[in-house]
Amino acid sequence: MSDAAPRSARSERFSAFRHRGFSRYWCALILAGFAQQIQTVAVGWQVYDITRNPLDLGLVGLSQFAPALALVLVTGSVADRLPRRMILGVALAVMSVCAVGLVIHTQSDPGVVWPIFALITVFGAARAFYNPARQALAANIVPPKDLPTAVALITTGNQTATICGPVVGGLLYGISPVAAYGATVICLLAASVLMLSIPKPAQKKSTALTNWKTLSAGFSYIGSNPVVLGALSLDLFAVLLGGAVALLPVYARDVLDVGPAGLGMLRSASAIGAILMGSFLIMRPIKDRAGVVMFIAVAAFGAFTLVFALSEIVWLSVLMLAMMGAADMISVNIRGTLIQLWTPDELRGRVNAVDQVFIGASNELGGFRAGTMAAFIGPVAAVALGGVGTLVVVGLWARLFPDLRRIRSLLQES
Repeated sequence: MSDAAPRSARSERFSAFRHRGFSRYWCALILAGFAQQIQTVAVGWQVYDITRNPLDLGLVGLSQFAPALALVLVTGSVADRLPRRMILGVALAVMSVCAVGLVIHTQSDPGVVWPIFALITVFGAARAFYNPARQALAANIVPPKDLPTAVALITTGNQTATICGPVVGGLLYGISPVAAYGATVICLLAASVLMLSIPKPAQKKSTALTNWKTLSAGFSYIGSNPVVLGALSLDLFAVLLGGAVALLPVYARDVLDVGPAGLGMLRSASAIGAILMGSFLIMRPIKDRAGVVMFIAVAAFGAFTLVFALSEIVWLSVLMLAMMGAADMISVNIRGTLIQLWTPDELRGRVNAVDQVFIGASNELGGFRAGTMAAFIGPVAAVALGGVGTLVVVGLWARLFPDLRRIRSLLQES
């Protein structure tokens, strides 16, 4: 009896892998995340190496976010009307073509940056279709009772790729930008094949006529649900203000003086913190007072961001990035589980499309915010003000969204 209980607990932690297609889906997500991290490091370092202008690092983020914003009404509707695994396979294939374009450009005229921006804009458009389908497909493969664990496994797997991707990206870029972009191509193609090989899952497709009401249904659902709206907007404004990732090339070169390999280390630090926290959440899922836990996690993220901004010591900077990653992992896990369980399947694509715009705004647009401010007031002040702003947002949102603060179990459905 004493041995059976631990075995049962271990089985429950990885119960998502018992369902058809989840292993292939999970591996494809890791490969795709690995590829995107390698490419992000390579593009950021290459652009900054050419122009030495932190504003261009912000433009890199904006180029990838703008397509998701422009296509938000289309991408979600497509994910609710067409097979999601097919959308994922095609989107990944298009992304790999963009990476091939980066290889060709680097070999032909590496001193010009506009082709890089053009290619990553197309890459961002493909990713705009990829992300809502990726988010929504998980709930088609895994039943509700196993979804919290599946979200933790998915997020932890992605963070594992995020740990390896920047390190390998920095090392490959040190050898040659072509090597970094070539690895991106291989990973994206392999991910595309895996997605297309997933056994066809059950999916409740939207059959309503296409009109403004159906296209904007994701916005309408979120606007009518204060818990979902509060969770999404809290992450949006917190990371929009507190995000420091876009300025890591500046910190690596000008503040901490650690070079390309050090940039990979800095980018991996937050992922290390996230994967450690993700592993903890797999063993001990959040079962009570989820709303309060989310607010505490976002506040901690802001505080750690402020310390990172002011640090000139490498080990302290790395530690703060790791703590930021751990705090963000808690918020991501709560938000991700909440959205999938509280949204009808025929609406998941459109709701997830809006969610991805929020995430894109908090990351890419947040990078644009940081890069623009850094160009005027310097990188340290830009990141420090963002950390303070995050703490202010947490206080405001705790008052504006009391329903989110009172949420207890994530397994509850609206």
